[in-house]
Amino acid sequence: MSANAVRLRPETAPVRPRRPPLKPITRELWSLAAPIIGLNVLNVLSLAVDTALCGRLPNQDVVLAALGYSVQLLFLLQVAMFGLTIGSVAMVARAHGARNHARVDQILGQSITLTVLVSVGVAVLGNLLASPLVHALGADDAVTKEALRFLRPLLTGTVFSYLILLFAALLRGVGNTRLPFQVALLQNALNALFNSVLIYGAFGLPALGVAGAAWGTLASQAIGVVVLVARLRAGAVPGIALPRRLPRLDRAEVLALWRVGAPAALDMVILNASFISLIAMLGYIDDAAVAAHGIGLRIQALAFVPGMSIAQATGALVGQSLGAGNPERARAVFRASVTLCVVVMGSLSFIIVVLAPWLVQVFDVMPDSRVGAHAVTWMRLLGFGMPIVSVWIATSGLLQGAGETQASLRINLVATLVVQIPLSWLLGFPLGLGAAGVWLGMPLAAIARTWQGLAAYRSDRWVKVGQR
Repeated sequence: MSANAVRLRPETAPVRPRRPPLKPITRELWSLAAPIIGLNVLNVLSLAVDTALCGRLPNQDVVLAALGYSVQLLFLLQVAMFGLTIGSVAMVARAHGARNHARVDQILGQSITLTVLVSVGVAVLGNLLASPLVHALGADDAVTKEALRFLRPLLTGTVFSYLILLFAALLRGVGNTRLPFQVALLQNALNALFNSVLIYGAFGLPALGVAGAAWGTLASQAIGVVVLVARLRAGAVPGIALPRRLPRLDRAEVLALWRVGAPAALDMVILNASFISLIAMLGYIDDAAVAAHGIGLRIQALAFVPGMSIAQATGALVGQSLGAGNPERARAVFRASVTLCVVVMGSLSFIIVVLAPWLVQVFDVMPDSRVGAHAVTWMRLLGFGMPIVSVWIATSGLLQGAGETQASLRINLVATLVVQIPLSWLLGFPLGLGAAGVWLGMPLAAIARTWQGLAAYRSDRWVKVGQR
């Protein structure tokens, strides 16, 4: 037999790794993502309940404005915690995928200690700076007074909300999203009950107004933490062992969490800068466009919940796959994630585009008014861009799960500072498209994010980072 014949024999040809079947992975991804969707919807509904109950108070306008400023400030102060949860879930998922339970417990302990320290810092600095920060956001004295009544209890008890965020992230990393969802159901029911009693007064308790909303929310969060800790100590999640006391910080672990979490936190800063720039441009054009933007953001918050939840589940499964030394499975998870995100968000985008005039009326705004016309334009541009955004959302889940948050940060920096803000200004002002041009910068930036994200996926750098 000739040498050439030997080289052509099938058994000597290089064998490409077989792709894992997509359907089982899609089912696994969806089963992990579905409770996250429920959890995130409950978070949105919790704020809606507070707003609805406070909206019935005599000083309705002042109270609702105070809630708006307070929620924005609390979101800004959550940046560090967001980075910590991203770092924790990536590292826990990797350790869980490698079946290294001791490592899971170590990361768990370090994350809890860091969360307590961060929450203490936010509680102290937040209370000290709450008044000037609310004023800086544009609140007058009357609104600031009500905002502080709402903010101070929640800032003081920051540890409870932060621990709930952390436990949800860590449990997601080990593949359990049902327990956080079940606790969130209980927490939301208690929040509605406590708030209705404390805001208006009942059972001999005084009416606390907007402060009652804060104390009711804080009480429900504290109970949620107690229930989560009790369930975990009872062995509800195999492979998770809570420390009996807060462990001392390990410098190497803190640095590892910082390397993954810090870029994710900066991502949130960039996102906020993007929103602030849009509002500033819209305010220069028309106050009605700013009001319309607020309406569109509420629709966006709900419409993006399924996609963002799928991305969170994607990050957990990608981390587990890389921890197990199986990058092909991680790629299959990504393909399934893109498919799910495009289908789900594409369906929602169709609904938003078609029903935009009717959705505006949910907010007691007529579609033929100035605010309504702007809102319909914004919501339709949002809807048309959602299928493109969905691919980037899936990609961001992959990068976060692999711990490659620096790539995500670079992509958002370019898309926001080089594409979105300049194009929004160019289209809105020199080219004369007004508010529509400002909003058009967002879907155009989504194209830039998606293109860069797919390039990062094909580079395979995320595989090397995720297997370190």
